[in-house]
Amino acid sequence: MSIIKGFSKLSREEKIEYIQKNISSTADILSITNKYRHSEEQEKFDNFSENTLSNYYLPYGVAPNFLIDGKFYTVPMVIEESSVVAAASRAASFWANQGGFKTTIHNTIKVGHIWFEWDGKKSDLDNLHENIKRYLLESVKELTENMTKRGGGIIDILFIPLKEMPNIWQMQVKFQTADSMGANFINSCLEAMKEPLSTYFADNNLSQIEVVMAILSNNTPECLVTCEASCEIDALLPYSANLSPNEFARRFILAMNIAYNSVDRAVTHNKGIYNGVDAVILATGNDFRAVEAAGHAFATKDGQYRSLSKAEIVDNKLKISLTIPLAIGTVGGLTRLHPLAALTMEILENPSAEDLMSIAAAAGLANNFSAVASLVTTGIQKGHMKLHLSNILTTLNATENQKIEAEKYFKDKTVSMKNVRDFLKI
Repeated sequence: MSIIKGFSKLSREEKIEYIQKNISSTADILSITNKYRHSEEQEKFDNFSENTLSNYYLPYGVAPNFLIDGKFYTVPMVIEESSVVAAASRAASFWANQGGFKTTIHNTIKVGHIWFEWDGKKSDLDNLHENIKRYLLESVKELTENMTKRGGGIIDILFIPLKEMPNIWQMQVKFQTADSMGANFINSCLEAMKEPLSTYFADNNLSQIEVVMAILSNNTPECLVTCEASCEIDALLPYSANLSPNEFARRFILAMNIAYNSVDRAVTHNKGIYNGVDAVILATGNDFRAVEAAGHAFATKDGQYRSLSKAEIVDNKLKISLTIPLAIGTVGGLTRLHPLAALTMEILENPSAEDLMSIAAAAGLANNFSAVASLVTTGIQKGHMKLHLSNILTTLNATENQKIEAEKYFKDKTVSMKNVRDFLKI
């Protein structure tokens, strides 16, 4: 295969023909991709990305019984991993009976930067800070006018030297973007401020600056939500398996503390949190990569990567909590353009951006609680293996009767592709 020029200008059929001719696989690319194209709205889906051949399906499920800040939600979740939706549903029902999840929105500030090279003194910028700020705000007034009317806009502008690189500075701009994700708004404002920033330096006898780049930051440590839940120790009986509720609570907290202090455990622990968070973010058409990147950065805020959730015993109650940055929105992007994202918003009764932060955080904490509870009792594989068996049986084209018999047979046996093949005698 050699480099091809003008690939994007080829028709879909021509792209598929090129791929088919240049790979060794015998898979019928045209037939397979045709199968998953939408009969009515494919043009809309094609416009979401580039060089689109088809659509990639993931399960769109729901987890009911989430009681969050006194309101019940049925939460849509998009995820391919077995047991995540089931675990969220069970945990939601359990915590609903204990008063539900309580959330606190600490702030919704998002940030962007203009990075520039300059050999001047910080004291010069400090003395002119308010003048520069007024000048730059005026330069983007037309861009920010509508956002300001909606309660958003530019909150502050700061100049911060990059200690690790001499003469490299960031102009940090703080934004509120109301219910929108705000990425395009933030980037447009930053791009529009590059030339005025250079002009201001030149007109005020400051040495010349060289703008390197202007871009939003997905590190949003001030766009924070905390989700909490608590219950009497004795109420933990449904999750304690063969342990007493007190022993379960002790082991649960021990496991949570291990995740806080061990990077090896914290990474997997936090992944379990994002099983829930990402599933909601995907269902709403928000940017799950940005959300995860911000969360993992937040997990290192004290210099070591740590777990994002905590647990403690307070007045004979188990209290669990999760604090994460969630820079998301309920308008703009694909949140209303993608049909299923729009449906998600309807199912969630058209939440505000702050409401959605609370919902996503609750989903994350629910999955985290279920995962850790399984780990300290029956083990994580029990729930996974039931659905793993179902996937293997489907892959092997098992009949309905074979599936029923296999579920009985493997109830207390190890599930593997080989063992299932042996059971089916294929």
